[in-house]
Amino acid sequence: MTQKYSAMSKLVRIESINLLISHKLSTMTAKEFLFELPSKINLNLLEGLETVFHFELEGENSGPVTIVIKGNEVKVEEGLIGEPNCVVKATDENFKKILKGELNPMMALLTGKLKVVNQTEMMKFAKILGWM
Repeated sequence: MTQKYSAMSKLVRIESINLLISHKLSTMTAKEFLFELPSKINLNLLEGLETVFHFELEGENSGPVTIVIKGNEVKVEEGLIGEPNCVVKATDENFKKILKGELNPMMALLTGKLKVVNQTEMMKFAKILGWM
């Protein structure tokens, strides 16, 4: 019986987090979300990992963003800096829909709403960074 309640408790916490993310994303741009990532990530999960992401976001109040992960540190910078291991292209609106769970990432890729160069790199970090 305890395991049932424990699993239910975890599900409720996950749903609460998803609702919070969904609500917060409704009032912010995808670019603002990316700039908040360093404060939201368990840096211990990044131990020994290193990568550079370029995000080319289109839309109002959007633009290029670089995320550098190195040595248990996540740094987000305006513009495209350094040589990327992964490039992500999307509109602000579609990227937010993916983060909120309103747009399936695979369908977004198949329909061209999301373009990813080096999908393997993206999948390696997607769960850690809260993108899926």
